[in-house]
Amino acid sequence: MTDSAAPRPNHELVLLTKPDCHLCEAARETVAAVADDLGLEWQEKSILEDPELERRFAEEIPVVMIDGVQRDFWRIDPERLRRLLTS
Repeated sequence: MTDSAAPRPNHELVLLTKPDCHLCEAARETVAAVADDLGLEWQEKSILEDPELERRFAEEIPVVMIDGVQRDFWRIDPERLRRLLTS
């Protein structure tokens, strides 16, 4: 991996999900694969554990947050995610 393709240090990558969500399953696989390839850690949070997240994202799950900013939702594109994490 070249320096230009290296992820910025200290990226916070979070996938917001909820139980029994088929799009969340696909998003989980995409985020895991991209993060693993880039050597990044990530976390998954259920919106049902936080009333504010549930209110804010109830209709947009799954959601990818990078450094606290919503960057993608519903169907997560792996190439877009990779670009966001390496730019």
